[in-house]
Amino acid sequence: MERAEKREFVTELNEVFKASGSVVVAHYAGVTVAQMNDFRSKMRAAGGTVKVAKNRLAKIALQGTEAEGITDLFKGQTLIAFSTDPIVAPKVVMDFAKTNDKIVVLGGAMGTTTLSADAVKSLATLPSLDELRAKLLGMIQTPATRIAGVVAAPAAQLARVFAAYAKKDEAA
Repeated sequence: MERAEKREFVTELNEVFKASGSVVVAHYAGVTVAQMNDFRSKMRAAGGTVKVAKNRLAKIALQGTEAEGITDLFKGQTLIAFSTDPIVAPKVVMDFAKTNDKIVVLGGAMGTTTLSADAVKSLATLPSLDELRAKLLGMIQTPATRIAGVVAAPAAQLARVFAAYAKKDEAA
């Protein structure tokens, strides 16, 4: 890489660290190109990104960001997985690590919080933002449906009473 390319890469990576909801750092030694491409495509489909960066450049890019506390994780062959949704990157990395033992999660960051490997695993078990929104919407709609049923019930009963009186008058 030339000096200008390095500067551009560091600037781009710095913007990524500032905009990301979560960042996961992992070792990837021994992962084949096909496995890495599969991992990248799964992450892209979920809404995240995987990058392999030189540790020195990643440490420079971390300066001045909220995730600056994870600079110690950049030793050896490391990859960076990140996403705007704080749950996506940890979830995809942990799912991929289950099937591929060569991916070893070192830790990560979520905002100013530095995460250990166990914290990343715990974060991966949480439902995604979309799932939480769906559950919340379901919880809000359920009482509304019940209220509508209770309010509509007397009107339906009145209609049945009037229908019964109408039939009685017709019979008479």
